[in-house]
Amino acid sequence: MRLVFAGTPAPAVPSLRRLAASAHDIAAVITRQDAPFGRKRVLTPSPVAAAAEELGLAVIRADRLDAAVTAEIAALEPDLGVIVAYGGLVREPLLSTPAHGWINLHFSLLPRWRGAAPVQHALIAGDARTGASVFQLVPELDAGDVFGELAVDVPADATAGDLLAALADDGAGLLCDVVDSIAAGTAVARTQQGETTYASKLGDADGRIRWDEPAGAVLDRIRGVTPEPGAHTTIDGARFKILAVATAPGDAPSLAPGALALHGKHVIVGTASSPIVLATVQPAGKGAMRAADWWRGLREATPVAGS
Repeated sequence: MRLVFAGTPAPAVPSLRRLAASAHDIAAVITRQDAPFGRKRVLTPSPVAAAAEELGLAVIRADRLDAAVTAEIAALEPDLGVIVAYGGLVREPLLSTPAHGWINLHFSLLPRWRGAAPVQHALIAGDARTGASVFQLVPELDAGDVFGELAVDVPADATAGDLLAALADDGAGLLCDVVDSIAAGTAVARTQQGETTYASKLGDADGRIRWDEPAGAVLDRIRGVTPEPGAHTTIDGARFKILAVATAPGDAPSLAPGALALHGKHVIVGTASSPIVLATVQPAGKGAMRAADWWRGLREATPVAGS
């Protein structure tokens, strides 16, 4: 089949590469415009744009799929549109432009966690299982019939970045299988069933740690917002980033929420239940470091997180 592929961030790249290596023809890749990156704000192609150019594919850069982009895609006469984390909405008439419409690889078991940040919300909520779904794109958000899905157990220590990378790789195979079945005329889609939940885009406030929550909820939130938007608290009124955490040893003492202490080689911090271990941190104005090294550098009274 003749495809158009829309995607932007790194998790979309495995799907693009798998499709490019298949028997299908990718007529063009649609991705968002180059964006400023790094301290010097250098205009940088999206990961999908970089991969597409490496593969020798035509690239359409667009932040909005407007009438001009729709006309450009229509001129390609695609059989199917494929979208993976593009970062924009596909509306009519573009939605109906390919002969078979559009399919979307989404990183959740729909209808749970429709929306922009399904992996992050799954971790924050403490879901034991999640996965990926390929569904028919419709005007309503992530509501189309599902062609296929894969389910995985959530690893206990996985961050959102870890889990998303794994689902991106596994989901690429699922997506290619669905494209093959549509081409062969054997694809069967089912209506989404179950409770619908929504995964809104996360902001900086979602990364603020609430030390008065139980340890499990604190660990889930930290892992769910890592690497983006990032977990943080305050130490003596200054922003303090938390990059990696762990469950505290069983003999760790009880601490008040936000209270910090050194337990053996571990820096621990209190929650509403048991303490957790701070493994890697980034104090204001400094680089990432082991929490134990930060602790050894303290010259004042024992700090309190969130103070």
